[in-house]
Amino acid sequence: MSQAPSRVGPGSRAPVEAPARPGAGRHPVADGVRPGGGALVTGASSGIGAAVARRLAAEGGWHLVLNGRDPARLEEVAQVTSALAYPADLSGPGAERRLADFALDSVGRVDLLVAGAGIGWAGPFSTMPQRAIDEVFDVNVLATLRLVRLLLPRMVEQGSGRVVIIGSLAGTVGVRGEAVYSAAKAALGAFADAVRYELRGTGVGISHVVPAVVDTPFFDRRGVPYRRSRPKPVPAGRVADAVWEAVTRGRDEVYVPGWTRVPGRVRGAAPALYRRLAARFG
Repeated sequence: MSQAPSRVGPGSRAPVEAPARPGAGRHPVADGVRPGGGALVTGASSGIGAAVARRLAAEGGWHLVLNGRDPARLEEVAQVTSALAYPADLSGPGAERRLADFALDSVGRVDLLVAGAGIGWAGPFSTMPQRAIDEVFDVNVLATLRLVRLLLPRMVEQGSGRVVIIGSLAGTVGVRGEAVYSAAKAALGAFADAVRYELRGTGVGISHVVPAVVDTPFFDRRGVPYRRSRPKPVPAGRVADAVWEAVTRGRDEVYVPGWTRVPGRVRGAAPALYRRLAARFG
């Protein structure tokens, strides 16, 4: 359910216009985004989103707007990052439009969107409740697409900007017991690819950051702990580093850790072999 936006720390200042960069509006080739301007991070209450917010704040120059579903935790992250907090469940009707309007009204323009909001569900698909199916797609896919659709035209108009989509290795290879979550993350990867082609020559880029297993409260919230031996969980800060690499270097796709891109390549090059290995090792 949507909550009233909160202004904390320096966030209590009046809305500011992010400084324009040289070349804005001239449609340069999409490249890395330089620090500065407005940045909106979703899923920032904890985990990857919170780590990304801290990384952006540490680099300096950004006017940050953070969104998350947990008002108390979001407020804590906003305090330490000098950000504006907008607690809201993006699956609610019209929530993404209210968030986009708040971000634009508060910081003038959004040069960077990091779409990190997401939820999971683990268990056999045959027993998955319909409401859980809807929620996984609403939060992971539909809310993200709607928010990108609202902010992307303004980035194209200003001739610069970057969208970073937080995906998952589950969307690349599919994971047993996570059929709907895998499908949702696969949809985000395909979306990023398709939009990237449309953005060619506009000066706006879209990145797909693909973590494997991250040490966050994600697994506690889905109700089933992580029990596999590989890949081993990595700190959320490592994913934040990958996001920063994507932003500053204009990377299209970054896997965390890097070796996890191999299973997807094996799946593409030798699908029968991949399926035999996946059936054996899970």
